[in-house]
Amino acid sequence: ASAKKFLAKVSGGRAKFKRLDAGNPAAVKKALKGYSALVSCVPYFLNLPLAKAAIAARVHYVDLGGNTDIVKKEIALHSLAVKAGVSVLPDNGLGPGMISTLAVHAMSMLDTVDEVLIRDGGLPQRPAAPMNYMLTFSEHGLINEYVAPATALRNGKVVHLPGLSETEIIDLPSPLGRCEAAHAAGGLSTMAETYAGKVKTMDNKLIRYPGHIAVINGMTAMGFFDETELEIGAGKRKVKVSPRAVAAKLFRRHFHRPGDEDMVVIHNIVRGRKDGRPAEIVHHLVDRGDNANGLTAMMRTTGWPASIVAQMAADGRGRIKPGAYPVEIGVPAEPFIDEARKRGFDLTWKFRWLDAPAAVTDPEA
Repeated sequence: ASAKKFLAKVSGGRAKFKRLDAGNPAAVKKALKGYSALVSCVPYFLNLPLAKAAIAARVHYVDLGGNTDIVKKEIALHSLAVKAGVSVLPDNGLGPGMISTLAVHAMSMLDTVDEVLIRDGGLPQRPAAPMNYMLTFSEHGLINEYVAPATALRNGKVVHLPGLSETEIIDLPSPLGRCEAAHAAGGLSTMAETYAGKVKTMDNKLIRYPGHIAVINGMTAMGFFDETELEIGAGKRKVKVSPRAVAAKLFRRHFHRPGDEDMVVIHNIVRGRKDGRPAEIVHHLVDRGDNANGLTAMMRTTGWPASIVAQMAADGRGRIKPGAYPVEIGVPAEPFIDEARKRGFDLTWKFRWLDAPAAVTDPEA
């Protein structure tokens, strides 16, 4: 409802709404006639057939990712996309997506790259104990981020690390201050494989207020997120229930806080060498919800990157070539950042020499 209201307001009547079975590729192909691009915001398991439908209709395709195995199958459509003269660009939400493109932007400013540390998270503007969290997307997706293995690079090799492991303290600019971060599943997607052997260390950790990660790790250790069903009760009252299903229900009950305001923070640190000297680049973004238009920060930072990339592919601003590409290869970073700033994202970056105290701030920030 909020999306309809917002689009009706900003599109000048150009936005049209139509019900469509996203699981029917033939219907999707027919509906795409006369359009330049398709942006998929549906569950990840529909993305591969939608990408194929877009290629068949000869329109550009962008999605939010959500499953790296599916993304790899989309990238395998490269030759078909080239032949059709269109671009297929999965993984263009928040993470993977904007966090990946900002990391690539920082990497491009160095001669060699040693470390890529990507940190991001959705947080309540007013945290409430004991969990200091609010739910701004699927509770099932959130649990998966917490418990599934995370991909990373260590000594240039791809490794898989436990979800929410290697918790670190991270001091962020005001108003956030001291937070914590730990490994999250899925955020890097294909990026670790792309830079294996080229970058020593690369990982993605989610940001939380202090204390949250320890509670979740305790729940994990006790089996709250296990999918194997347990027998509860006795006699006629005996039922089988999945602990994860119960946890998801409780997450929705306790973390869904209508009326509360969220924010999204991105804090990327990239280190390497420039002109033979050690250097560091830090990208930072804090985005808050747009209450006037009913858009949460998570909506903005997830949906708008996909919109930006689709528009760049359709109108040629990004000089995106036909084919199917992972986000870290297919999306031109500088045009993306320019478009993000036009939409009100307060994105800044700082460059500093690690052998000197001074920092050089982004002149366009």
